Amino acid sequence: MPIDEIVLNASPLIVIFKSELEDIFPGLFSNIVIPMSVYKEVTENLKNDRAAVILPNTNWYKVIDVKINDKIAAWDLGKGESTVLSFALEHKQFKVVIDDFAARKCAKIFNIDLLGTGSILILAKRKGLISSVGDALQKLKVSGFWISENLEIFLKTKAGEC
Repeated sequence: MPIDEIVLNASPLIVIFKSELEDIFPGLFSNIVIPMSVYKEVTENLKNDRAAVILPNTNWYKVIDVKINDKIAAWDLGKGESTVLSFALEHKQFKVVIDDFAARKCAKIFNIDLLGTGSILILAKRKGLISSVGDALQKLKVSGFWISENLEIFLKTKAGEC
């Protein structure tokens, strides 16, 4: 079943923008939402960051207000992670794009479908939006994204590059 609707957390959004790969989002998904807390985290807290500068002038997403679910709040995650997961808990058709380990663990407990930044790159390659997951991962690493060697090998293998 194709993935069409996503809710974005700050870190994947920031790192994809820093790597100049942001066009993959509208190329992959038709309904992209960003909770207001995530939008503010990106645009207000990182004023000189590439994502903070370009995101407000981008039109492929919708900013939404989200009330944090009490069950999600009990996990004591960041506000962005909590709003992303709370939204997805109420809107099961949305997949969460999140990399934070604790937030991913929370998502699994609540049966919230998720994607990591690496999975987004694999989808982008399959759709022809990027030519190489390995090259895209290198761009992400240069922009500050940390990835274990094992995960990098796994993603490249899944993309048919190893």
